[in-house]
Amino acid sequence: MNSQHRSRVGGVILAAGRSARYESGNKLLATIDEEVVVQQVAETACESSLSDVVAVLGYENVAVAEALDGLSLSFRHNDDYAAGQSTSVRHGVEFAHSADWDAALFLLGDMPFVRAETVEELLETYRTGTATIVVPEYEATRGNPVLFDRCHFDALASVSGDRGGREIIETAEKTAFVEVGDPGVHWDIDTEADLAEFADRRDGL
Repeated sequence: MNSQHRSRVGGVILAAGRSARYESGNKLLATIDEEVVVQQVAETACESSLSDVVAVLGYENVAVAEALDGLSLSFRHNDDYAAGQSTSVRHGVEFAHSADWDAALFLLGDMPFVRAETVEELLETYRTGTATIVVPEYEATRGNPVLFDRCHFDALASVSGDRGGREIIETAEKTAFVEVGDPGVHWDIDTEADLAEFADRRDGL
């Protein structure tokens, strides 16, 4: 596939989880500088050069949808969210197929510190190269979001449980690892302490 056929890349925001370890409710609805966590993720996606964006919702879907009100994106509802992240990935893949995307960038709804320029670096690597998977790395350790070409959609849809596409990344022949100057690719929020720590780190950069 050459670069001219790699133009339609969509974003899938995985925002269906139960926030089991977050002490005071739904981590996606926590705030940083008066802005909701999942809203920050969605704004980064919507302001990028992604062709389209869909948010996969599950737990507290009405409240999460309200937090995303006004943004240019679509919604998919995952009634099986309790069975793990793979069920949301499957919904994202189904949307990507129906929208005829060339590739999908999977963004985690609890990672609001990923920089917009990081998203653009991943898209540029895909659009101008031959990789079928593009993974960001910070200090030689891989992070998120991860881009998958449509040739991997069926494999992603067959993943089960709470796993993402790790095994596919590790076995694919054309995976590009892109070193980015963005620690946000590692900063996923599981607890209130995580939220406070990462917000402080970002403010100190």
